[in-house]
Amino acid sequence: MNIKLIVIGKLKEKYLRDGCDEYIKRLSKFCNLKVIELDEYRLPDKPSQKDIDNALSSEAKNILKYCEGYIVSMCIEGNQISSEDLATKFESIALNGYGTITFIIGSSFGLDSTIKSQSNFKLSMSKMTFTHQIARMLLLEQIYRAFQINNNGKYHK
Repeated sequence: MNIKLIVIGKLKEKYLRDGCDEYIKRLSKFCNLKVIELDEYRLPDKPSQKDIDNALSSEAKNILKYCEGYIVSMCIEGNQISSEDLATKFESIALNGYGTITFIIGSSFGLDSTIKSQSNFKLSMSKMTFTHQIARMLLLEQIYRAFQINNNGKYHK
């Protein structure tokens, strides 16, 4: 299976880069993983709603260039599911003929509605708010956990 992670922005903190790198290394046993970091649209210090809408639209155009397969948008209004349900979802996606799952993490203002409407599934990690950098590491961990569950690994308890 191919997993693609499209993210807006780069990881700034070393501990987050190290954590993500660890899960990327672990995932190499289960899938072909590709992380695509796209530039965040530059906004003024106090952006208007129009500025934000323009930024999200611009980011969406970049994101859409890389989308393929089964598309999952990470967004607050998405479904919250368990790790076991994510593992089951991976199996279902594969059985339905998808060779690629693309996860999308937007900027701090989220994702444009065009991305959400073209997604096969909207996923929320929690009702809590996380930085997008931490969300990236948490998502990688959950993807790894799903593969461990599906392969009867010892990681998931």
